[in-house]
Amino acid sequence: MNAWMHRAATLDDYTDIRRIEVAAGELFRTVGMDSVADDPPIARPEFTTFVNEHRAFVATDEGDSVLAYLLVEAVDDGAHVEQITVDPAFAHHGIGASLLRNAESWARHEGLGALTLTTFRDIRWNAPYYARLGFAVVPPDEWGAGIRARVDREAAAGHARWPRVFMRRALH
Repeated sequence: MNAWMHRAATLDDYTDIRRIEVAAGELFRTVGMDSVADDPPIARPEFTTFVNEHRAFVATDEGDSVLAYLLVEAVDDGAHVEQITVDPAFAHHGIGASLLRNAESWARHEGLGALTLTTFRDIRWNAPYYARLGFAVVPPDEWGAGIRARVDREAAAGHARWPRVFMRRALH
């Protein structure tokens, strides 16, 4: 049995989510991506929208301490994982993979047929990790308008300095 649980995120989780995002961002310094590590955590108004629209989830320990979080939204025909971050102190325990099941449930509830995400192609805890979880790279000529706009925003934020991919996993 896992030592963590899942629940909908609340506004009270904001401080923990910011802490986790900053800690996880530091990992990018180890691969020379300091500007990614320096990206500011999610702003409170944006997080509030995810919470109020029931699109934010957390994994907690038995004492309800937040270990990881996931933000999801409908983009084109999929449930797009806007952000999934695990506290590095709890990495490699399947917490992220288990949180993706929350995104799958949300997708099914919304009538969406896939999970999607954008990620760094060559970072082992990004695209290679998602490929192990059944996500496949989608070529640009198959992207919908929503994903194309998202990738453009990411590029404008400086993320295009490193190869990125759009990935999709169909729900069965």
